[in-house]
Amino acid sequence: MALIPRLELRQSQSLVMTPQLQQAIKLLQLTNLEVSAYVEEQLEQNPLLECAEAEGTAGLAETADDADRPAPDGEAPLNGEPRPGGGEGTSAIESTIGDLDTDYDNMWNGDAGDEAPPPIAMESWRGAGGSEGGGGIDQAPAGEITLRDHLLAQLNVDLDDPVDRVIGAHLIDMLDDAGYINGELEPIAERLGCDVARVEAALDRLQRLEPTGVFARDLKECLALQLREIDHLDPAMAAMLDHLDLLAGQEMAELKRRCDVDDEDFADMLAEIRGLNPKPGLAFGGEVAPTLVPDVIVRQHPSGDWVVELNNATLPRVLVNERYYARVSQQATSKRDKEYISGCLNSANWLVKSLAQRATTILRVGTELVRQQEAFLTHGVQHLRPLVLRNIAEAIAVHESTVSRVTANKYMMTPRGTFEMRYFFTTAIASSHGGGAAHSSEAVRHRIKALIDAESADKTLSDDGLTATLKGEGIDIARRTVAKYREAMNIPSSVQRRRLKRANLG
Repeated sequence: MALIPRLELRQSQSLVMTPQLQQAIKLLQLTNLEVSAYVEEQLEQNPLLECAEAEGTAGLAETADDADRPAPDGEAPLNGEPRPGGGEGTSAIESTIGDLDTDYDNMWNGDAGDEAPPPIAMESWRGAGGSEGGGGIDQAPAGEITLRDHLLAQLNVDLDDPVDRVIGAHLIDMLDDAGYINGELEPIAERLGCDVARVEAALDRLQRLEPTGVFARDLKECLALQLREIDHLDPAMAAMLDHLDLLAGQEMAELKRRCDVDDEDFADMLAEIRGLNPKPGLAFGGEVAPTLVPDVIVRQHPSGDWVVELNNATLPRVLVNERYYARVSQQATSKRDKEYISGCLNSANWLVKSLAQRATTILRVGTELVRQQEAFLTHGVQHLRPLVLRNIAEAIAVHESTVSRVTANKYMMTPRGTFEMRYFFTTAIASSHGGGAAHSSEAVRHRIKALIDAESADKTLSDDGLTATLKGEGIDIARRTVAKYREAMNIPSSVQRRRLKRANLG
């Protein structure tokens, strides 16, 4: 076959992300506070943008119609079950979307409508922390790791149970700068709808995290945790911790008598106490427990319906000054000036539209998330149902990546506390019956504990026995999964339980 030059026409399809789509996607994954910071930069650089709260905005026209914005208060009452495509059961949030809801999934077709924003708008976005342009990740300044970040990283590794993670996140938020936990545990248990014993068990697990001594309720417990870690909490040292007031008052003779040790041992004990860290949380920079600013607020209407709204206090609202555009566009004479003014208008229009679309998308995801986890809001943390990103995406007809961006680094304030939106997603265990509903992993854990609590000393259930019982109840679970759940709840094996129960009977 001869090699000769020739011309050929080929048709192919490719996916192109327009600058407008890139901006909309990045705005979606930012928190309200980060969006406010970005909008502030745009207000400084784009002369056609105005803040809604600024003076002299009377008569300015917004590019997005009223139907394109969320409800005045961003509210979305949950009345009835949603129906695809509308209908009487459709949530109020669906009716506020209007023509604006060109979903992020539909935008992938590249039909953006407006021209691309001018280079100045895209450059300011990259300078605000985007992944494009500017320095690479190796050139970004390394921020200080706070105690909260350090503990959350360990929490996600050490605690498999989603319920324990929710409890642990609440306890982390209760820490002060020194690493001590403030407040009582009873209000936390009441707010989350679980037993105080469950909260205490989670606290015991958290007290094993690094740095040793955090989650202590007082100085005595903080020092005891550190001594227990090095296996130096003997009776004499425990007596010294019981009388720290004598140590603070320099009453050494009385303290030595209470500890019942000689001079040499007493000197060693004092040196060891002085070597401990009474404030382990101060080893980390930054604020330990910063105030969480929720992006979504959930409250219950007196009628019993759940209302989902955006936190308008942290949301910026910008307008396009069309009067100023009309005036400067008439005075522009050169082609360069006209292109600049036109680019600023397109950039301003797209920013307003992107902010409105971001608001409606977050409200849709938040509304469906509340609808799916209504049992949790009503009855407590024990009623978390199995949920994955795909469930929300299919319910509101968006891509999973859209739901992932909406729920990343965003918080939802509910009557039971403020939670990261990702905490509402839990794994599921399939039903052993063909058409049966899936079971929440948390519900399965509670069922295993209930079976073990009800067993007698002569009939303790092995892991195989628990597996067979659960499968008989329609829960398709493997023996190793049962063993993992049992060990996570600190429940001994069947042999150990039999010995303990017989000893108690004896």
